[in-house]
Amino acid sequence: MIAADKYDVVIVGAGHAGAQAAIALRQRGFRGSVALVSEEADPPYERPPLSKEYLSGAKAFDRILIRPNAFWAEREISLMLGRRAISVEAADHSLQLSDGTTLGYGALIWAAGGSPRRLTCPGHDLRGVHSVRTRADVDRMIHELDRVSRVVVVGGGYIGLEAAAVLTTLGKSVTVVETQERVLSRVAGEVLSRFYEQEHRAQGVDVRLGETVTCIEEMAGAACGVRLGDGSVLPCEMVIVGIGIVPAVQPLLAAGIGGENGVTVDPLCRTTSPDIYAIGDCAAHANAFADGAVIRLESVQNANDQAMVVAKALTGLEEAYVALPWFWSYQYDLQLQTVGLSMGHDRAVLRGDPGQRSFSIIYLRDDRVIALDCVNAVRDYVQGRALVRAGTRVRAASLADDTIPLKDLLVRSS
Repeated sequence: MIAADKYDVVIVGAGHAGAQAAIALRQRGFRGSVALVSEEADPPYERPPLSKEYLSGAKAFDRILIRPNAFWAEREISLMLGRRAISVEAADHSLQLSDGTTLGYGALIWAAGGSPRRLTCPGHDLRGVHSVRTRADVDRMIHELDRVSRVVVVGGGYIGLEAAAVLTTLGKSVTVVETQERVLSRVAGEVLSRFYEQEHRAQGVDVRLGETVTCIEEMAGAACGVRLGDGSVLPCEMVIVGIGIVPAVQPLLAAGIGGENGVTVDPLCRTTSPDIYAIGDCAAHANAFADGAVIRLESVQNANDQAMVVAKALTGLEEAYVALPWFWSYQYDLQLQTVGLSMGHDRAVLRGDPGQRSFSIIYLRDDRVIALDCVNAVRDYVQGRALVRAGTRVRAASLADDTIPLKDLLVRSS
């Protein structure tokens, strides 16, 4: 093994969560040594643009950097790039990296995110089968695009639909295959799902629902088609798989740290092992806006806010994580902004006209507002945040009346 210095804080993962943790520590005056470990060779960069502006070519890589390259050295944050954390020894506060280096730590912040969930059918590893998780993933796609006319996207979640929108705009023939009976089934209500299905079909995307993939067809070592459960084959030169992630927490679980779907953390993002924290996509936490259910949130908001919770804890201020969840997605000229968590809703109220491509869906549970999906409706999103935060009880008829500003409903209900 290669010996290495001990750091006061070691952060594993250089996505939004890990990078923000390092930034926040310095912003709060932390003077100890900080190392940021990443298995990627690139410095920290934003992930959401990968399936949108970066894939389309609208933004070059230097425009999606979280901070300029010089920032990290100026803040005395050691970047350890191209190295993966493979094991953790909680008892002696150390971890081993893939190059044989052993790092000691005073506190460990695990922000490794996750890896794309892969298909398991024959042909899943052929050339031309891609995921959208890292810059390298998207660079491989871009390198092939000139030779691609037909693309099959497996998975009708946000990543898959965003990639489908970009590739359609680039002139590719795109088919989306979703195993469920509607797209976005895990994260949105049926009204929003049907709206996006219609929008994609209007743009020329072939949306196949309730379909399974049995294999990827091969020609000369590359993908040439996707065979569905009914035996039909969708010819293509590229396959994009967007079916979720597998939390990257195996080294923590192997070290005896608790967790099932991710690694479990308390309100201060502490794991079951002293001096080890977990944040971002891989951290399973009891969320106040999910009625206390233990969930993982895969969002920039969650990553940044949990990073701040840990940075505060390590600089003497303990504040529990109670951040209001929010998300966004851009597809074609549609800006979707979501606030709150719609899981467990018992009523959905439509506000505005989907035919005008500007509307909101307000989700209720026991007559209380728990979430909003706002499509090209920024005012509803901004004003609706307060309704979700307060768990406001509002009559459905008032919510549906888009002549009444949502901020007025907060006043009336108080």
